[in-house]
Order: sequence, then C-alpha cells, then structure tokens
Amino acid sequence: MDLRGLKCPLPALRVRKMLSSMKSGDLIVVECTDPLTAIDIPNLLRETGDALEDKSNAEGLLTFKIRKK
Repeated sequence: MDLRGLKCPLPALRVRKMLSSMKSGDLIVVECTDPLTAIDIPNLLRETGDALEDKSNAEGLLTFKIRKK
C-alpha cells in the first residue's frame, strides 16, 4: 500500500480498512511518510491482533510488513 503523503490519522485508517478485507495469513507492505505512523501502526496492530513482521525507516520512508492473523 502506498500511503505516502497522507497525514495522521489517514494511514492507520486505511490500513485498518485493508486488514478487514484480508484473509488470515495474508501479507501487506505499507509505505508511509508521516512520522507518526511509527506510533500509530504498531498501536493499531495491538488493537487488531495482527502481526508486525518488519519495520524500517529509510530516508523518511517508513515501511511496515504486516501479516493478517
């Protein structure tokens, strides 16, 4: 999912919507530029119970690999 340029809370809301349409075991890669997603996405996953498999930050691009449980 390319969520570059979107500001809080839109990235977390879009990820929540995508997760609701996914099947267990599916993987998504989310790319964001809003620094607050470093807090928002992990908090969202604690609520949903889905797994954050990897997180990276390269030159302001935050990338999250999320596995649907």
